[in-house]
Amino acid sequence: MNSEGFRSTSSQENRLFRQHWGKLLFLNWPIDKKYLRALIPHELDIDQFGETAWISIVPFTIQKVRPTFGPPLPRLSAFHKLNVRTYVSFKGEPGVWFFSLDAASTVAVWFARTFYHLPYFKASMNLSQKGETFEFTSQRIHRGAPPAEIKLQWTAEEPIPKSHPGSLTWFLTERRRFYSYHRNRVQTAAISHPPWPLRKATLHSFESSMLAPLNILPPDHKPILYHCDDLAVEVSHLKSLTEARDSRSIFEPAVAKPASLVQKG
Repeated sequence: MNSEGFRSTSSQENRLFRQHWGKLLFLNWPIDKKYLRALIPHELDIDQFGETAWISIVPFTIQKVRPTFGPPLPRLSAFHKLNVRTYVSFKGEPGVWFFSLDAASTVAVWFARTFYHLPYFKASMNLSQKGETFEFTSQRIHRGAPPAEIKLQWTAEEPIPKSHPGSLTWFLTERRRFYSYHRNRVQTAAISHPPWPLRKATLHSFESSMLAPLNILPPDHKPILYHCDDLAVEVSHLKSLTEARDSRSIFEPAVAKPASLVQKG
């Protein structure tokens, strides 16, 4: 148990960075996994819950970024961020696959692209708060990247009970590693943190083109929401899981027509 009060995902995976994630909102929609399969390396299984895969958009702020044994890093210690992701496993080990990660930090984008091989993009972002109501905006400004933007407002509500394995909340939030792909190899890094202290949330407005680069139509129904005020996190180094295979691009949209998110309710 470390000073932050949680255990590492694996004692064999060195924790390189500490950081805090806050003012965070999970927006989750079900989607047929056939629309995701061509966008994800075949070595990774697409996880399903409720007979569907899931796709999520997650805006938040990163703060207090620093090496595990060092001071905060200049120009990298705090910035806004936006993830588009789905849920996968490698040989039974659950994790997250990122379709895109937008960040309001040139240094963070460079670092994550260079050392973690993740599809980071530079964006102009703003996050404001009045009481328990938050407004987040992001517009991608990365040279050569497909355009994508979002604007949303939500209010954080009462806390929800701690999630447990087998529940949808656990499936969508308690993922302790991410996977990436570089030089024809699947790679991973562990993420260590305590259980998510989640709250209910009410979405007041939502406009987004973040799924357009994936050829996925904008959702026309309400997402499942979770809000988090603050979470202490540690991230490990990256390691390869597979040998090199024949190269192919997995970031290009692979469906001829836009895919629709699964309608629920």
